[in-house]
This record gives sequence, C-alpha cells and structure tokens, in this order.
Amino acid sequence: MEKTSSLSESSVVEKLVVVWSSADPEVAKSMVFMYTHAAKRNKWFNEVTLVVWGPSAKLISQNGELQQKIKAMQDDGIEVEACLVCANMYGVAEKLKQMDFDVKHMGEPLTEYLKSGVRILNF
Repeated sequence: MEKTSSLSESSVVEKLVVVWSSADPEVAKSMVFMYTHAAKRNKWFNEVTLVVWGPSAKLISQNGELQQKIKAMQDDGIEVEACLVCANMYGVAEKLKQMDFDVKHMGEPLTEYLKSGVRILNF
C-alpha cells in the first residue's frame, strides 16, 4: 500500500521551505532571511518554513542581530524548525527551543517535503 502525502496538491505549490545550513552571517542577512521574509510578507507563498540545519544552528544561537531577524519572521507567521541532531552536535538545542524553534529530527519531515513537491530552497 502506497503512503499518501498529508499535503494536498494545492497546498504544495503554496508552501515554501527554506533549508538554511550556512554558517556565514552575510548569507543569512543578504539572501536567506531577506527572501524568506519577503516571500511571507508579500504573500508569494501561503506557508513559509525556515529549517535551521547544520552550522546555521550554532550561528543563530550566538548572533543577536540574526536572532532579532528570525523573531520578526516568526512574528509574521514563518515557522522555524531546527534539526535536533545538529543542534545537539553544537550544544544549542535548548537555546533554539527557547527561541521558539520546533527542534526535532528533520530527516523524515524533509523527506516528506521533498516527496510532496513542496518548493524547497537550500542555502
């Protein structure tokens, strides 16, 4: 029996997932955050999710300016998820949870996003 996706076809084209793994703060400010926030504010997508993965978990835990930018995105309705394994690797899982990130194992959710056809950007 084939598993069906929990996302409907119409919601797939209206959902953007941005996977952010770069440890470079300039990449975060001048590309990742700028586009992700604009996509939500300008209603280019109904749903926008930012996934913090790898070195970006350490960066966001230490950079107050970027933390303020993510908080503004969350206030505008952007969901923020973070890879638990990565966060634990850098010792920042609790810090990310305090920032209201959905810290969890991300392999299965990312696979679901990919299989469902959700629009995904990687940085």
